[in-house]
Amino acid sequence: MEVLLCDVGPRDGLQNEPDVLPTQTRAELVDRLAAAGVRRIEAVSFVRDDRVPQMAGAEDVIARVQRREGVELSGLVLNERGGERFAATGLDRVNASFAATETFNVRNGNATLAEAIKRTKAILAAAAGTPATVTISCSFGCPFEGRVDPGTVAELALRFADRAEVVLADTIGVATPSEVRALIERARAAGFHGHNTRNTGYVNCLAALEAGARVLDASVGGLGGCPFSPRATGNVATEDLVYLLEGEGIETGIDLDTLVGVSQWLEEVLGRTLEGYVYRAGTWPP
Repeated sequence: MEVLLCDVGPRDGLQNEPDVLPTQTRAELVDRLAAAGVRRIEAVSFVRDDRVPQMAGAEDVIARVQRREGVELSGLVLNERGGERFAATGLDRVNASFAATETFNVRNGNATLAEAIKRTKAILAAAAGTPATVTISCSFGCPFEGRVDPGTVAELALRFADRAEVVLADTIGVATPSEVRALIERARAAGFHGHNTRNTGYVNCLAALEAGARVLDASVGGLGGCPFSPRATGNVATEDLVYLLEGEGIETGIDLDTLVGVSQWLEEVLGRTLEGYVYRAGTWPP
């Protein structure tokens, strides 16, 4: 079995950091991940600088990145203006996202669920011909509405299955393997985006693969979290997931030692210990 790992650290990870990194540093992070063999990287998001200063200057970041053959760079787009900016950069993949619940969409994007769906369709239409991902956040639980009806999520996923790769996100890290396995199968989702908030993120990734997913999101060093759920910790760490998958005989195409070096470098950049374990414990055998 082979799986595609998408590192979301440059976007989902850094977006939740208190410090705003220079665009050159953010571009260097993308370059280092690519050099480690990561074949898909969520590099930027096209949002208002005043709303998310950590993601300011997306165009400058992309201009500084060394484009590599075989490495797909994606950008998060949340509205039509973001779509216009995305198109101007020539990125390889567009990632549109909305939540499975009404309240989260209103709090996070100032839109109802129906409006968020309409907006997502418009983004995909504008990017026709470009590979696309639709990420459905809060697929397993919402910080405002609690448990989410699996039937609702499956119905939402199937709306976009003919146009985009659909990824189900455990945004606040509440899912368990049986839930992940059942919903991935029911929604026929291509991918899974897990958080390790309650220490189930990695086993959930395995469950997603068992259910047929072939794309897994992860974040270098375990960076990330959910700003609307203050106690939610970050994404599963890319290097920890690579260690697990390779140990289980699942090919990722990523050089683990080089990836560990990225987290070690990032620890120095951010000036704190990261959430991942493998970059601190080391690979095995040493």
